[in-house]
Amino acid sequence: MKWLKAAADEIVESIKLSIEELNMSEVEKLIELLLKARDEKIFTVGMGRSGFVARSFALRLMNLGFNVYFLGETITPAAEKGDLLIAISGTGTTKMVLTASSAAKEIRAKVIAITSFPESPLGHLADLVVTVKGRTKAGLPREEDYLARQIIGEREPLTPLGSIFENNCMVFLDSLIVELMHRLGRTEVDLKRRHATLE
Repeated sequence: MKWLKAAADEIVESIKLSIEELNMSEVEKLIELLLKARDEKIFTVGMGRSGFVARSFALRLMNLGFNVYFLGETITPAAEKGDLLIAISGTGTTKMVLTASSAAKEIRAKVIAITSFPESPLGHLADLVVTVKGRTKAGLPREEDYLARQIIGEREPLTPLGSIFENNCMVFLDSLIVELMHRLGRTEVDLKRRHATLE
């Protein structure tokens, strides 16, 4: 179980560091946009594991009473001017996320990017970028870099592909829900009332 423990320690340390390194000005702007969009539609989008994070965040926003949808579901309504799209992509280069974000900008919906790369194509498209640091697929070493690190005795991170970003993002957004709960005067009992009963 050596590797399990080592990987878990790395994941926990990375989460702590990413929360410490959040730009709270960006986070405050995100909160303001979310609260302002309570009477509009909010959409979340992400692909792969980032998509799971986007779905989880949408679920908690729904529990809080927001009018929220995960993009790509057949029951997702049309977006309109003034609506909000929260686009999650560690690299900021995910094609489907970029396509959705471009379409949102064309109809004058606001786009919030959650990414590790604020200077990415997604970052340039967005009205607001919230930077969540973490190793992504874009941060993977080239084979020659790997060999160079081996020579000087540096080890590779233990977590595969984009796991660090997605874990960090999940914890950040779950924590953001708690902040929203307090600002809205909601309790866990209030959230439970809106939780699924047909399951």
